Amino acid sequence: MTQPQLNEFIPPPECPVFEPSWEEFADPFAYINKIRPIAEKTGICKVRPPPDWQPPFACDVDRLKFTPRIQRLNELEAQTRVKLNFLDQIAKFWELQGCTLKIPHVERKILDLYQLNKLVNEEGGFDAVCRERRWTKISVKMGFAPGKAIGSHLRAHYERILYPYNLFQTGDNLPVRQIATLTNDTKDKEYTPHDLPQRQSVQPQETCSIARRAKRMRSEVSLVSPSRGYVKTEPGEICENRPNLRRRMGTYSAKPEPGKNQTKETGLCRFKLLTLLEDFKVSVESSCISFSEDGSHHYYFNMVLIKSVFSYCCCSCTSQTKAVLTVVLSRQVDQYMCLVCGSGTAEDRLLLCDGCDDSYHIFCLIPPLHDVPKGDWRCPKCLAQECGKPAVAFGFEQASRSYTLQAFGDMADSFKSDYFNMPVHMVPTELVEKEFWRLVSTIEEDVTVEYGADIASKEFGSGFPVRNSHFEVSPEDEHYLSSGWNLNNMPVLDSSVLTHVTADICGMKLPWLYVGMCFSSFCWHIEDHWSYSINYLHWGEPKTWYGAPGYAAEHLESVMKNLAPELFESQPDLLHQLVTIMNPNTLMNNGVPIYRTNQCAGEFVITFPRAYHSGFNQGFNFAEAVNFCTMDWMPIGRQCVSHYRDLSRYCVFSHDEMVCNIAAKVDAMDVELVATVQKEIDIMVDEEQVLRDKITKMGVVQSRQVDYELLPDEEQQCCKCRTTCYLSGITCACSPGKMVCLYHAQDLCSCPHRNLTLNYKFTLDELYPMRAAVTQRAESYQEWHSTVQEIVENKGNKKRVKSGSSSQMSVPKCLFNVTSQDLLTRVEDFQQHSERLLSDESPSPLELQELLDVSLGLDVELPQLPLLRERLEQARWLEAVQQASSRPESLCLDTMRRLIDQGVGLAPHSSVERAMARLQELLTVSEQWEERALSLMEARPYHNMETLEAALQEVENIPAYLPNCLQLKDVVTKAKKWLHEAEALQLGGRIPVLDNLSELVLRAEGIPAKLDPLSRLEALISDVQTWKECAGKTFLLKNSPFSLLEVLCPRCDVGTGNQKSRSKKAKETTQIIKKSSTKLESLCDVERALSESKDSASILLALRASNESKLLPSENCGALTVCVCQKAPSGDMMQCELCQEVFHCGCVTTTAEVEYGQAWLCPFCQRSRKPPLDKVLPLLASLQRIRVRLPEGDALRFLIERTVRWQHRVQQACTEGVLEKVSKMVLLGPELEELMVEGFLLQVTLPETEQLYRYLLYRLSPRPSHSSPCGNHTEQNQPSQKGSTHLKKVKTNKCL
Repeated sequence: MTQPQLNEFIPPPECPVFEPSWEEFADPFAYINKIRPIAEKTGICKVRPPPDWQPPFACDVDRLKFTPRIQRLNELEAQTRVKLNFLDQIAKFWELQGCTLKIPHVERKILDLYQLNKLVNEEGGFDAVCRERRWTKISVKMGFAPGKAIGSHLRAHYERILYPYNLFQTGDNLPVRQIATLTNDTKDKEYTPHDLPQRQSVQPQETCSIARRAKRMRSEVSLVSPSRGYVKTEPGEICENRPNLRRRMGTYSAKPEPGKNQTKETGLCRFKLLTLLEDFKVSVESSCISFSEDGSHHYYFNMVLIKSVFSYCCCSCTSQTKAVLTVVLSRQVDQYMCLVCGSGTAEDRLLLCDGCDDSYHIFCLIPPLHDVPKGDWRCPKCLAQECGKPAVAFGFEQASRSYTLQAFGDMADSFKSDYFNMPVHMVPTELVEKEFWRLVSTIEEDVTVEYGADIASKEFGSGFPVRNSHFEVSPEDEHYLSSGWNLNNMPVLDSSVLTHVTADICGMKLPWLYVGMCFSSFCWHIEDHWSYSINYLHWGEPKTWYGAPGYAAEHLESVMKNLAPELFESQPDLLHQLVTIMNPNTLMNNGVPIYRTNQCAGEFVITFPRAYHSGFNQGFNFAEAVNFCTMDWMPIGRQCVSHYRDLSRYCVFSHDEMVCNIAAKVDAMDVELVATVQKEIDIMVDEEQVLRDKITKMGVVQSRQVDYELLPDEEQQCCKCRTTCYLSGITCACSPGKMVCLYHAQDLCSCPHRNLTLNYKFTLDELYPMRAAVTQRAESYQEWHSTVQEIVENKGNKKRVKSGSSSQMSVPKCLFNVTSQDLLTRVEDFQQHSERLLSDESPSPLELQELLDVSLGLDVELPQLPLLRERLEQARWLEAVQQASSRPESLCLDTMRRLIDQGVGLAPHSSVERAMARLQELLTVSEQWEERALSLMEARPYHNMETLEAALQEVENIPAYLPNCLQLKDVVTKAKKWLHEAEALQLGGRIPVLDNLSELVLRAEGIPAKLDPLSRLEALISDVQTWKECAGKTFLLKNSPFSLLEVLCPRCDVGTGNQKSRSKKAKETTQIIKKSSTKLESLCDVERALSESKDSASILLALRASNESKLLPSENCGALTVCVCQKAPSGDMMQCELCQEVFHCGCVTTTAEVEYGQAWLCPFCQRSRKPPLDKVLPLLASLQRIRVRLPEGDALRFLIERTVRWQHRVQQACTEGVLEKVSKMVLLGPELEELMVEGFLLQVTLPETEQLYRYLLYRLSPRPSHSSPCGNHTEQNQPSQKGSTHLKKVKTNKCL
């Protein structure tokens, strides 16, 4: 079957979830035994404790500091790891030949080289596939669509990347015509080797090629090859300009740069070298020094002599001395010979191996190389050695830093929120699950997480409270100290056989702690000795589990071995290392039953014997786990020891030792446990007897009794199968400290069997009585059980019971009498305890529950049980009432009604009646005040503040959660704040701003209380609105697109309005004006507009000049656009006196004909009615009486100030005689033009403006015969001179 596609993970079915009652929860092992027939069919199950079972978290958080494991997700999955290992091998193969592996893309996805290689091998190899043309078939198997010629691409990629590697593996050579070069497409993705064995091996090799190679790349250490005689120097030395000897082997002579110090240093180096030669008794005459004509030094030394001192020189000499040796040795490069052809010619084509320093011509290699490789290169001999190294065991590496719980949580939450781009608590568990299985199955994404696993609780403290710890347990939580579900107690309960294992085993008898983050996982595994395990999630995000039932364990193992055989070949016990997972869908598709569950905080997950399980964490959480073994596990435990022996896996504890410890205390053991131990001890003794007989027949005659408990653990293990020897073992004097079990007596050494010694714990004569005692106790129980059962079934037939002989009944009667006496004692204790609790006015519900739990073990009719159950219900109700009353902030009306309804159904009791009376009284008062508070807030008109505050004072004494009263309190708080702000608004004669005033009045609408200043503030706002309406009527044109504020403020949009659109109608100009106008809404906008108003006149003057220049004759007349329609001038045109823009008569409208001497303004410049100044001044006076500051008022005040300043400037111009000079001017001066423009910009009609305009008009141009703004003139008027201010009508042909 095929595996599900990526991102299509199908969740397995859910495992059973059990919710025990308090009675069932009292005995953990009894409850687990009860659910076992159901739960063991799925391997795992989830148990939700009763809701009130919430143990405190007792771990010492301040001391908890741990180093987590590093988990790279795609290395965990078995099939993905096989692919990564394969790609690492390919990458190493090419890297050692100086090439970098880049994985090609086919059909826009990365090519699966492992699957391609596997399919080609299955089809018979490359030659067979090519010969029979099966590449299309392979492409279809790989999931590519047929008919797209994908097969040819696959062949090319295989031949380029995989074929050389496969030939190398088989020992063949490539055909000479094929050159093994790894050319890559630019779109190919460069592959980064994971280096799994080197980075994550459980037992890392002392040296590894990649680590050595990385070191060589960091610094080329100076050394002399003993076989070739050349030197590699460290970077930075004087000969760093020397050609790379590994690449090309040409001769070289060092020529240092001339300088004062260099000659001295070189001479010193020569002196040191000669001294070294003398120290090694080397003849100085055997070396020579020559000087070139330019004074540079050339050193020639005997290479054989140099090599003998070089190692000493590298360790103790300076870099200068080493440099001398380097120069000397560089002269000997021509001594290298190609190992293929034996020639030293073509030195520039010689290639030196980075591993063994052997030399090869690049054209002598098979296959030959075109060029010298860029990276490190290995010869065929080193390549075979590197790639042939055996794989090492895979395991997790530890993180480089330690974490506290808070630091790890911050890191975990940050990782999850960043990965999913949402808060951690909002990420769905289904999304995390699908993403996890996608990540572990891809080789394209490397996601790394950390997992704090197997943290010893003995060191930092358990999450559960324990006695004599730093954590102080409150009196109400003391029962958790002795609870059977406390994981510190569960392994050592009387019903757990692990109690009889003397050693404290971390993880089995002592809990382990687990701190998880998102995607951190625990891989497929079964518990040690195939025991039970239980996991409790203290807090945090859920933990997702997957489990397989115990009967499917061998099937799961075989499936994983079949799908990833490469991993199990190098690591047969891989599944015992907890480092490998496999997609549950893959296992299910291969017939393995898998079940899942999400374990939330406060829930238990139990795994059953030999049930494989795995999973991952949804986010930051804290869990605790431990093992336990019940009596039904014992046969499975012995079977596990036999299985471990076959796998040569060590045992955590000795199964035989546990059985012997139980047998030694047989008289005090539970009879059911004794019955199970009887079968175990029979198997153990019979097996030991057979093995000892076998040893005797072999000829082993020496023996001695040994106390194995005194030996170190490693000396108790069989050196062959690693099984713990407890009953017996074989040693030999030739191998001290070594021992084998009786199964492997022949594997210890080659000595004669008579030299071997049998070491035993018990003699057979000691084992037989031990077995007899267990058998007697077990048979006595069985006989007693059958006799009692017979009595119960035949209690009316006394004759049948008496027919048994006294000898047969003696033992059962004794047992029966002892049991009956014990039962009577327990019943009396129960009755005394019951009387004490029933007489108590308010007994503890916990004590009542414990007493009822005790009654479950008494097979006697107890009259106190009904009363105890009644008092238990009453006590629980009283406790609920007390808890609710202690938290008045959460005691709402519904809670009180629910408690009263529950109390009505209880049996009568004085304590219950008193509590009911108090609760009923509180409910009545609370309901009355809720209604009154609601009526106070809904009353119309609103109540004053004194009434509301008086009501609040009475409500504060009611110990309950009353929403309406809280809302009333909020109303009073808001009202006080509003009154304070209203008072501060006009404090000290301040003039309030309209925006603040409006916001305050708006807020008052949501406060259901009488606010005295509100009417006054509303009247102010009403006066302001009346004033704005009056001002609008005064200034605004009919259907004006401008607001009053925009009209009163100086014009800030000069030159932008008529460039926005092309329109034929004057009505559409309003839309243009709206788009171009600057929004003025607040005082800040007004202040900005006022600050910009200083430049409005100058900007408009520039606009006038620009518009006039357009009207001058030019060559490019066709490109001229005017008017609101942005078309060329044509027909009769009108010119604005302010902006000097011309308009088609049909595009603008005028209300009446403009007389000569009257200025005409375009729709952009005519912004308001321009009322006379005597109508504007009363508006300002009335606003000052209102005493409210608003933007329109500031703008109006500034407008009047501008008007007064302009009038003053006009008077000054008249006084200074500036106007008298106009008749002498050809053009209007800039001062008068600016004065006239500013007058037109004022939104107030002034007589000075009209007089000034007419005066200038009469002085600069004569009165025309027609004064109509649009007439039927046929003559063509010339454009006016710059500076003329009269209305012009122009008729155009082509251009003005």
